[in-house]
Amino acid sequence: MLAPASPPRPLLEVEGLSLAFGGVKALDGVTFAVQPGSITALIGPNGAGKTSVFNTLSGFYAPQAGRIVFEGRSLAGVPPPRRAALGLARSFQNIALFRGMTVLDNIKLGRHCHLKTGALGAMFYTPAARREEEELRREIEERIIDFLEIDHIRHAPVGSLAYGLQKRVELARALASEPKLLLLDEPAAGLNHDEVSALGRLIRDIRDRLRTTVLLVEHHMSLVMSISDKVVALNFGRKIADGTPDEVRAHPEVIQAYLGTAA
Repeated sequence: MLAPASPPRPLLEVEGLSLAFGGVKALDGVTFAVQPGSITALIGPNGAGKTSVFNTLSGFYAPQAGRIVFEGRSLAGVPPPRRAALGLARSFQNIALFRGMTVLDNIKLGRHCHLKTGALGAMFYTPAARREEEELRREIEERIIDFLEIDHIRHAPVGSLAYGLQKRVELARALASEPKLLLLDEPAAGLNHDEVSALGRLIRDIRDRLRTTVLLVEHHMSLVMSISDKVVALNFGRKIADGTPDEVRAHPEVIQAYLGTAA
């Protein structure tokens, strides 16, 4: 009789993550895993520690305890640019685009971590640099811009776009780095009902069509519960629940954190 196949190793493992600022604990022994090919959501009230988790994953903060393992490799001491090159990409709650540059140029910046042309070659625009630039532009136009349906604005300055389109451009820039794990920080913030519905379909398409694993921080609970395979709930820097959307939705500590009353 064949032994049952062992489950795949998580793409991301967060183990005992702790972070403090002075006497304030932002994270207190947070542990969770993200499986390859999944959509995982981090939820919790304001101040729960969600952004602190993202900032430690991105390398902006160094935790006082715990470890982060990506594809079996510890990220301790790995700087943010190197993490991006390894396959971690992030969008931000507050849009961080270059408003005077075009959509296409903003998106191309997302591939910077993978470019082979050095500073000297780029400065003098050598034939190798020119070829790489042309290949990059063609790949972005054919894959990312078409996928996100933003061809009509690719030459527009980002600053001239509506907020919802700017959010889509930032997502395109993150996808340009060809991430294995895409970190989305409150992607639905500021969007209307129709835009949130479209975003949910888009996130599922990113997982299914681009085969990109997604970890998102989000306050929009109907979006979280409709697209997530797994939900991790935080409160005051501590994990209080971890499971399927239905399991987390019914968890007494989650109900108490959001409603102020036990189930």
